[in-house]
Amino acid sequence: MSEPSYTPPKVWKWEPGNGGRFANINRPIAGATHDKELPVGKHPFQLYSLATPNGVKVTIMLEELLALGKKGAEYDAWLINISNGDQFGSDFVKINPNSKIPALMDHSTTPPTRIFESGAMLLYLAEKFDAFLPKDHAKRTECLSWLFWQMGSAPYLGGGFGHFYAYAPTKMEYPIDRFAMEVKRQLDVLDRHLTDNKYMAGDEYSIADMAIWPWYGGLVAGVLYEAAEFLDVKSYKNVARWNEEIGERPAVQRGRMVNRAWGEPSSQLLERHDASDFDTRTQDKVAAKAEA
Repeated sequence: MSEPSYTPPKVWKWEPGNGGRFANINRPIAGATHDKELPVGKHPFQLYSLATPNGVKVTIMLEELLALGKKGAEYDAWLINISNGDQFGSDFVKINPNSKIPALMDHSTTPPTRIFESGAMLLYLAEKFDAFLPKDHAKRTECLSWLFWQMGSAPYLGGGFGHFYAYAPTKMEYPIDRFAMEVKRQLDVLDRHLTDNKYMAGDEYSIADMAIWPWYGGLVAGVLYEAAEFLDVKSYKNVARWNEEIGERPAVQRGRMVNRAWGEPSSQLLERHDASDFDTRTQDKVAAKAEA
């Protein structure tokens, strides 16, 4: 199929509102657009996020740490509405100058420590609590290789395939075909590796699994971009097996609820300030607060 050709101008200029689901918040400059203080709760960790795949990585990690009995990992999770541009508020930009969720503050240090980029958060928490990062040199290296694989590969899935398949104002064959090919290659990479490995770093559940699962697990489960049939995800049987095993973990189930503002009400927990917030009654109170 032929598509209209496009000749780039000599110097690119920004045209606000250039189409797409997130056109109202996309811009070619960094920095804050407005003054906005961020709330600070009672716990050591303050997370400002949304339950996108990148946000879910961190809430899964925090819930897994708490499940291990690491009380120092208690956290408050505050909802950042990226559609409203909350990520461009002045306090948020001080934590993450890249204006992307999630953003994390560790108030157990003096002065408090800011952490941005979800992969950095997973590594920071793993080292701080000595958990979910293999101690064996070879396994640790394998874990970190897969962690950084995810950080480098997922933009092709999200900003590439996801954008053109699900969010672009018009469907275009070339970018969808190009990024679908790449995503299927990535799924094949994972499927081949998981043929002989229970988890990404071998037989040990780690931050590599927590990083990869929200993206690629969501894809094979059919909840990411609703593209399961298009990408024939059923053919990646080892990824499907791994996805199901990770998804059955109670901490993972809790973590994917935190800062979730869509889907069935029972799957949402807009804010998290205590373990009891997962109780439906508390959940309803938070939802009612958001609607007020």
